[in-house]
Amino acid sequence: MEQRTMLDKQGYIQRNILDKNEFSLKGFFLQWEWMLVIILVVVTIINANLSPYYLNYASLRDGTMIFLDKAYIVFPMAMIMILRDIDISVGSTVALSSVVMATMYNSLGVPMELAIVICLAVGALCGLINGMLIVKFKELSAVIVTLGTMILYRGIAYVILEDQSSGNFPEWFGFFGWGYIFGIPFILILFVIVAIVFGLILHKTTFGRQIFAMGKNPTASRFSGVKVDKVKIIVFTLAGLMAGLTALFLSSRMGSTRPNVANMYELDVIAMAALGGISTAGGKGKIIGTVIAVFIIGYLQYGLGLINIPAQTLLIIVGVLLILAVAVPKIKLPNFTKKK
Repeated sequence: MEQRTMLDKQGYIQRNILDKNEFSLKGFFLQWEWMLVIILVVVTIINANLSPYYLNYASLRDGTMIFLDKAYIVFPMAMIMILRDIDISVGSTVALSSVVMATMYNSLGVPMELAIVICLAVGALCGLINGMLIVKFKELSAVIVTLGTMILYRGIAYVILEDQSSGNFPEWFGFFGWGYIFGIPFILILFVIVAIVFGLILHKTTFGRQIFAMGKNPTASRFSGVKVDKVKIIVFTLAGLMAGLTALFLSSRMGSTRPNVANMYELDVIAMAALGGISTAGGKGKIIGTVIAVFIIGYLQYGLGLINIPAQTLLIIVGVLLILAVAVPKIKLPNFTKKK
């Protein structure tokens, strides 16, 4: 009798495990990422009706060169938001990295290859400073800290170049912004590679699991042995490094740089991350959602730019999308099912 009871319990446990692991078709299609796919289709239809030049392979392909530079910052920004933090200094980091690179090459005679390395190093250093300040002064929020560094980094860029521009880069440098590999923009190829790398780091590694754990409960994570401060410093440094990479692509595409470049980039980046399903409350989000959101906002801006929509209108649209991205997932629908 006791043996039969034990067998019944084992069967019950196995059935529960199978039920939990069973693929839910309804749950799969109710994911936020499918809503983003629908939004992307709607944006494509609207743009195609507004401009006859939009819906063709060459236009869609070359349009990525216009908006993918800032998209590299979205991945570390997603990690930062999962940690319940924010970084609003990324635009200023882009400007400073770009200005230092141009000054090194044009004024100090540094070889362009080394200037590129310095550009990436400056970006990483700015991110490292952000991370160290945030973990050192825990009573200050990341918004306050990065607001200060946003002003600081932009100010240093203005001190270096004042209100002047700097360019005259070598001809080969233009490949980063306008080059192709087998007919595909180099910036798009690298974006896909970076997206895969960040996706694997966030969703398939111990480091990624620590980021999610810290976002859900920072105190419990600290007591469970997670090196909270170290993780934050690494993530903010990654944000700075990606800002340096953005500076590289932006300078290549423009052919020059000024201290006021990448203005309001932080708005676009945060909007892309939030629209992609990264929870502003921390502990939730997927890289695939941010990738789709990048193309939604990017193609929206590109398509409207083809018909000369003012930049102020584009800012309004991005702001509305940001509000919707934060508000819509929190709307609770009424339950009309009758209780038995």
